[in-house]
Amino acid sequence: MNIYVSNLNFSTSSESLQELFAAYGKVTSAKIITDRETGRSRGFGFIEMPDDSEGQNAISELNEVDFEGKTISVNVARPKTERRSNGGYNNRGGGGGYNRNRY
Repeated sequence: MNIYVSNLNFSTSSESLQELFAAYGKVTSAKIITDRETGRSRGFGFIEMPDDSEGQNAISELNEVDFEGKTISVNVARPKTERRSNGGYNNRGGGGGYNRNRY
């Protein structure tokens, strides 16, 4: 089971997150997501637990709990969606539009 944990303290480590979830069962991985450019935590992470019942128990017990000074949110992780290519325009719109309203 893949678990999404948000509203983490920016100083939370993958190790401390793994320790928190290990109290509820076997944890195969714990990862804090970091910014590519700065390396700083983005305030969320993912936990993988092989046993779904242990994962469900961890979610119900840890959701909305105070951890390292922040009230964390714990949910089943949704699958990553494909990012659509937008031709490199960065969602800032395309060009053109000159005399668009001309009759």
